Amino acid sequence: MELGVVGKPNVGKSTFFSAATLAPAQIANYPFTTIEPNRGVAYVRHRCPHLDLGMPCHPNNAPCQDGVRLIPVELLDVAGLVPKAHEGRGLGNKFLDDLRQASALVHVIDASGATDFEGNVVPPGSHDPLDDVRFLEEELAHWIAGILSRNWEKEARHADLEAVPPERMLYDRLTGLGFSEPQIHLAVRDSALDEKMARWTPQDLLRLAHGLRRRGKPMILAANKADLATKDQLEAVSRVEAYRTVPTCAEYELALRRAAGARLIAYDVGSSSFRVLDSSKLTSAQAKGLERVKAFLGAHGSTGVQACVEEAIYRLLDLIVVFPVEDETKWTDKKGNVLPDAFLVPRGSTAVDVAFKVHTDLGKHFIRAIDARTKMVVGRDHPIQDGDVIKIVAKA
Repeated sequence: MELGVVGKPNVGKSTFFSAATLAPAQIANYPFTTIEPNRGVAYVRHRCPHLDLGMPCHPNNAPCQDGVRLIPVELLDVAGLVPKAHEGRGLGNKFLDDLRQASALVHVIDASGATDFEGNVVPPGSHDPLDDVRFLEEELAHWIAGILSRNWEKEARHADLEAVPPERMLYDRLTGLGFSEPQIHLAVRDSALDEKMARWTPQDLLRLAHGLRRRGKPMILAANKADLATKDQLEAVSRVEAYRTVPTCAEYELALRRAAGARLIAYDVGSSSFRVLDSSKLTSAQAKGLERVKAFLGAHGSTGVQACVEEAIYRLLDLIVVFPVEDETKWTDKKGNVLPDAFLVPRGSTAVDVAFKVHTDLGKHFIRAIDARTKMVVGRDHPIQDGDVIKIVAKA
């Protein structure tokens, strides 16, 4: 599972990435600080079933803190995007290619309107961040349309003669971009295209590309630098149609996590508060800075960074968490570890889908599954619910 952290230069993308993952990233107040993509791991929170079992868990892939499982999610921080990136401006082609496998995008925008299209600093409020949302939509659509249009007419005529369904031809062309056949089918259906692919115009392909982007690369808006934005500015970006928007202050989140790492404060990621452990260790500047952060948390409930990642996973992508085990009575693996693993799967996944998620052989040789909570035997098409503990039974 991969989230792409995207946006124009100098809006706080790399700060957001570092705050969410604590992975190192070059951060500076000028365009194109990021050239090579940064990769790191963030986590989404979920209640751990060990609280129901009454025994401590022994996590493998997802640590547990005070009854909260932290399920890993990979984040990718790519180079800043400028208008006409699909034509090669800036680092555009590289930026777009780096996003091929991203399941969803976190679009970091400067909610204060203090950076122009190129990422240069301008007076606050002089640039409309909503323009950034529209231009990123266009860049992604033109990128996808460019991939679709290569040798389109010749191959489309051949596909029409062979009665190849559009979804099949498009799926083959879009291999490597992470689009599923259902996403392609819905985009084709919504684009009102001619039944003959050879008659599709460049405008048709661009319209289809917009639909593919919406279905296959959904975006959430991180209204960053919210500490510098006015109430009206935050309300304006929160009303962007068809998007979830989370006010964020990545700089504050990064400061809190670093302060917690230095044991200056006690802070749980995503929390609405923190506690100073020893005020005598704080410099005057640090104390004043923490007071500003405290005021922001009081007004917004959190810095928004963790909330943004979790909104993307749980709501935008509509994923749920499942806990596979090998012993349905003790909720353990074969080594006796209690609730060792936690996996993210799409809502609506079945028992056999979970089997494939754990291991391909389990999926191929699936016999049945057992709901560890109810001890009921369920079949391959049994729908999995969020938080289920499941044993997979397969042929040896």
